[in-house]
Amino acid sequence: MSRNEKPVLQVKNLFVRYGEGCPECATHLEKNRCTVCGTVWAANDISLEVFPGEVLGIVGESGSGKSTLMQSLYFDIEPTSGQAYLNGYKDGEADIWQVSAAEKRDIKNNVMGMVYQNPIRGLRMNYSAASNIAEKIIAAGSRNAGQMTARAEELLQAVEILTSRMGEAPKNFSGGMQQRVQISKALANNPSILLLDEVTTGLDLSVQAKVLDLIRKIKNQYGISILLVSHDLAVIRMLADRTIVMLDGKIIESGLTDQILEDPQHAYTQQLVHSLL
Repeated sequence: MSRNEKPVLQVKNLFVRYGEGCPECATHLEKNRCTVCGTVWAANDISLEVFPGEVLGIVGESGSGKSTLMQSLYFDIEPTSGQAYLNGYKDGEADIWQVSAAEKRDIKNNVMGMVYQNPIRGLRMNYSAASNIAEKIIAAGSRNAGQMTARAEELLQAVEILTSRMGEAPKNFSGGMQQRVQISKALANNPSILLLDEVTTGLDLSVQAKVLDLIRKIKNQYGISILLVSHDLAVIRMLADRTIVMLDGKIIESGLTDQILEDPQHAYTQQLVHSLL
């Protein structure tokens, strides 16, 4: 991974604030909440880059800002301030948080794929598995039924779902299978980056291992960049090239995953690593 490459994703100075804020916020934050005005700083000056073919892991406890970052990137919540650039959209020259609603839809359909912790957020549970994929392809402007069926078949095979079950609705599937359908849907239009938000939480350990294995396989097969959020350092260790550690809305440590696991600098990271041993 050469650092001369242009990042697939660049986030600069992301702030997500709930409340008006006050002059005291800077010095009176308890965790990420101002003790004077009550404002919550869910994301507090987050900057990062994801490079081609790289898996960037983001680890931290609940409320650390990991999901806030993901939801901001996928336009589920509105950032207070900051910029984000995608190499697959206008050559990385346009701040995606400043474009029109129609352009945001276009980015969601073509440049990014999102896999939510809860499959209900990413799938239509009553549509068939194939129809879920077709919906994403149609949203990107394609109308060729034969091509859609072939693409759905290809992607479901890639995530190890039998062709015979293409016509079944995800509500009939296990949690692990629902996550696999979600991954195949996210890949429908060859996005340049996949956002994975706590995708193994709530799954049995054996199912978790299968899903993680699948993500690794898909990364190798499609050469896709991945932003991977987890509170579980074991998941990060298995998949991430580099890791960012978040606490109270801020990045407190970042580096190569091996480096962070072997020689954590921040007391919170040391505690996380210790709990993994």
